[in-house]
Amino acid sequence: MYLKKIAITIVLLGLIGAGFFSYYIYSVMLVPNTNFNSKEAYIFVSSDATFAEVRADLEPLLKNIETFETLAKQKKYVNNIKAGRFLITKGMTNNDIINSIRSRNLPIKVAFNNQHSLKDLASRISSQIEADSTALITAFTDQVFLKAHNFTEENALGMYLPNSYEFFWNSSAKTFRKRMLKEYNRFWNASRLEKAKSAGLSPHEVMSLAAIVHEESKEPSEQPRIAGVYINRLNNNWPLQADPTLRYAAYQLPKYKNTIIKRVLNVHKSINSPFNTYKYKGLPPGLIAMPDLTAIEAVLNYEKHSFFYFAADPQNPGFHLFAKTLSGHNQNARKYQLYLDRRGVLK
Repeated sequence: MYLKKIAITIVLLGLIGAGFFSYYIYSVMLVPNTNFNSKEAYIFVSSDATFAEVRADLEPLLKNIETFETLAKQKKYVNNIKAGRFLITKGMTNNDIINSIRSRNLPIKVAFNNQHSLKDLASRISSQIEADSTALITAFTDQVFLKAHNFTEENALGMYLPNSYEFFWNSSAKTFRKRMLKEYNRFWNASRLEKAKSAGLSPHEVMSLAAIVHEESKEPSEQPRIAGVYINRLNNNWPLQADPTLRYAAYQLPKYKNTIIKRVLNVHKSINSPFNTYKYKGLPPGLIAMPDLTAIEAVLNYEKHSFFYFAADPQNPGFHLFAKTLSGHNQNARKYQLYLDRRGVLK
């Protein structure tokens, strides 16, 4: 009888223990533990993050951070932090959350265009991935890398083709650079290389001219005609006389920092810079800006015509008037000059 009581007591204690254990498992692992109203939230875990930092980021999103921490310790997440961008959906349990932040790094879309320098590009990219602008600009201007892939600091901006790309948020600066080189090499397929050769240009020269075309016009329908004007000038050993290159040359000088040149004047034409295409024949030594893809294609597929001049069309903003002769061009240019005068644009 005594042994029977002991046996019953042991069974009851076991059942109570099992009950407590089941409740513990349920409350720690299986109870929804999110505390936000939206359908989802994201957490960004840096490459050198500690568990304390992950815990702090998660705390506003969870009802009970202590139960999360308990399970995180049991599942050994605290000593095995994974970097990346992770999704937390409404109603997730602690177990769901740990599984997500441990193994489901989600990619993001990285987009850029209209960057005027490597520094601007580094700033733009650093706002989208973990790598900071210092690490990015260091990677962009690494002389060993540039020399190995036939770039210079002046033309390196051309390696970064404006578009939208998929990356993991925790990508390093070198990872970003490697992917951009791959995209650049993929862009320059046999067909585009042949078109560049037919135009008498190297890929770097195509990018340099495309940057000028892009700065002259944002209208894709007109860019091939503008490219054709510059090809005509190059083929006839004329100076390009591209106003955007004068603005670029001026902006490199302290005098013009934080200014906007709305009207190119003779004083700008006298600036001694290799980017001054009024002063020096041929293409500038690098890019004055990041060309969009339509401008690059416009150079590769430039319009064959007899125009050597163009001036902004005051009656059709964003477009230009084209001329075959200097006298015709002077008439067009005078129309635009009068337009600027009437609007009080003097510099």
